[in-house]
Amino acid sequence: ADDLSKIEGIGPAIQGHLNAAGIVSFAQLASTPVDDIRGLLEAAGGAFTGHDPTTWPQQAAMAAEGRWEELQAWQIELNGGRM
Repeated sequence: ADDLSKIEGIGPAIQGHLNAAGIVSFAQLASTPVDDIRGLLEAAGGAFTGHDPTTWPQQAAMAAEGRWEELQAWQIELNGGRM
C-alpha cells in the first residue's frame, strides 16, 4: 500500500476511508474518477464533505510515475488539494 497522505488534501482519516473502499495505491487513486472519490467523502459525512478531490487523481498519477519533484512543486501552489 502507498502512503496516500502524500497527496495534498488527503490526511490519515481520508486515507482510511479510501483504503476501506479498496483504494490503497497511487495508481488506483489515479484511475478513480473524481465523482467516485466525492461519493466516498459524502458517504463518510461530516467534515469530509468539504474536501475537494479534484486534483487528487492527477497528483496520484505523478506519484505513481515517481515524478516527486514535479509533484512537490505543484503541491506548493495547491491549497488543501485545490487549485
